[in-house]
Amino acid sequence: LPPAEAEALVQALQGSELRDIGGQGWLRQHEYVEKLNMHGILSASAGQEQLLTELLVTYAKIPVLIGELISVEIWKRKVFPLLCRLEDFKPRSTFPIYVVLHHEASIINLLETVFFYKEICESAGDSALDLIDYCHRKLTLLAARSTKAQAADLVPPQELQKQAEMMEFEISLKALSVLRFITDHMDSLPLSALTRMLNTHNLPCLLVELVEHCPWSCWEAGKLKKFENGTWHVVPPEDQVKMTKLDGQVWLALLNLLLSPECQRKYRFDGFNKSQLLKLRAFLTDVLIDQLPNLVEMQRFLSYLAVTDPAPPKKDLILEQVPVIRDHILKKNSGKWEAIAKHQVKHAFSPTEEELKLQARRWAQTYSLDMMEALAPDKPRCRVCGVEAAKRCSRCRNEWYCTRACQVQHWQKHKPACNLMA
Repeated sequence: LPPAEAEALVQALQGSELRDIGGQGWLRQHEYVEKLNMHGILSASAGQEQLLTELLVTYAKIPVLIGELISVEIWKRKVFPLLCRLEDFKPRSTFPIYVVLHHEASIINLLETVFFYKEICESAGDSALDLIDYCHRKLTLLAARSTKAQAADLVPPQELQKQAEMMEFEISLKALSVLRFITDHMDSLPLSALTRMLNTHNLPCLLVELVEHCPWSCWEAGKLKKFENGTWHVVPPEDQVKMTKLDGQVWLALLNLLLSPECQRKYRFDGFNKSQLLKLRAFLTDVLIDQLPNLVEMQRFLSYLAVTDPAPPKKDLILEQVPVIRDHILKKNSGKWEAIAKHQVKHAFSPTEEELKLQARRWAQTYSLDMMEALAPDKPRCRVCGVEAAKRCSRCRNEWYCTRACQVQHWQKHKPACNLMA
């Protein structure tokens, strides 16, 4: 984006009421977020993301983005199930609904891009507490491996179910990255943020669960598959001991939370927490430490923890801040969920044929193929077997395949999404 356009888009960002989600004004907001998201990714890959960071800080838009993130999360839990049970709900409504579901992914992706910078953490202010709570909810889903069941409850329309399941999983992985960046800049957070991470949510033990269960890695038909850069792919035997970016995020977050003197002073090293943390010793192999040498300090700390009982945290008088964005939205809309669903099915999710065509043209301009290919982190892989692919669906131009045979094999699964895109 030219600097003037990027500035105009950032200035235009504003919070939305829950009942307005899916409406025309809200869809324009999503378009702004999506353009800024793609701009942020391309700028970061070129090492030129300072402009976007400065704009978001100057116009104080980080709290706005966090508020939008939580609004859509609440809408998915509270309104969407009611909406899909209404008699007026039509299959045609799935297009704008897909955009709403994608909105959360776009915002968390944008936040992941910019939260690398300390200035962004500082500009979040008290809304950082809401973001910490949000990340905790997503990581709990990830650790419990319940994203699939959760998505099935959220998305009754069959054609959206698979997309929503994958989206929920990817959102949780982005939340992991955002949380790691937050732990990098703990001195820039509100005073009670550290206590909230360590004692309210016990994030160290939650991260131990992620190390143990590694939800972005699985065995299938005797082959190890890992999720990287938005897709599952088979890992060759010689690369199976390599640390992925997601593994690195977990370990770096643990290093930040456990080795900081301030964290050690505030964390409760009771019997349960101590036993959970000591599970990490089994994973600290020489191969892992060679890839992330900072883990030597973690190894020393755990060896010390195994033979000592750290002093309990001091019981200081604390005036604890509490997150307000989520509580405010829930209280404001309490008892109105069904009314909101009825309003939205009439005004947002029953578009005419002409409105759908107009919206599709706008998205086509936003998601140009040249732009999407520039955003791709590496060469596309086959949707079926995971090998490098050179062909893609000629109808929707969205899925990649290595051979015609793989495309035919995947057609029945791909058909609903292909119809929607086309």
